[in-house]
Amino acid sequence: MFEDVKAVLFDLDGTLIDSAPDLGAAADRMRTERGLPSLPMEKYRPMAGAGARGMLGVAFGMTPEHPQFAEMREEFFRNYESCMTQRTYVFDGVAEMIASLVDQGVAWGVVTNKSMRFTGPLTRKMPLFASARAVVGGDTTPHAKPHPEPLLEGARQVGVKPCDCIYVGDDLRDMQAGRAAGMGTVAATYGYLGTTDVKEWGADTQIETPMALLPLLRFRIAA
Repeated sequence: MFEDVKAVLFDLDGTLIDSAPDLGAAADRMRTERGLPSLPMEKYRPMAGAGARGMLGVAFGMTPEHPQFAEMREEFFRNYESCMTQRTYVFDGVAEMIASLVDQGVAWGVVTNKSMRFTGPLTRKMPLFASARAVVGGDTTPHAKPHPEPLLEGARQVGVKPCDCIYVGDDLRDMQAGRAAGMGTVAATYGYLGTTDVKEWGADTQIETPMALLPLLRFRIAA
């Protein structure tokens, strides 16, 4: 049980939304335009949390050290921009969980390593985020997770102290950033984790469904 929670901050991809279908489609389009066969989504999904690096790794076996990586990454970005809400959907139970937080008067927001080039348009287009009081991208501050600064910025945007927040994410970097920011940490295991051993992340607890978060929270609402 987390006591006196005034705000909940969330990672985006793999925690609130499943963007793997659009990320995979952006990379797979690059393959088919080069005459290569399409790959099944099951190949892309486990690497969705790694963004362009993960998608280009699956599609072409390409690492950031490849001399054409920057050029290919920008092509991937353009493809993704053109389709990033076509197949992306909110995980089952997330909308209900967010609605419950809002009903309780608890502030919530998003802190992601996805750049604002994509995070801004995506969150503006998807109705889920209309009630979010913070949207922090990977380039909103000078540092990305696992540095704590993005989470501290999220707390500032929401208007509460970091110690009154918890952070929910699906990656080791999320838990590292949350701990460094002085927040309670929750690992979401329903996203892209695959066979990852979440116990090694040092999270305060973990949840297998979005709605499982609610019984863990005891709220303190400011007067």
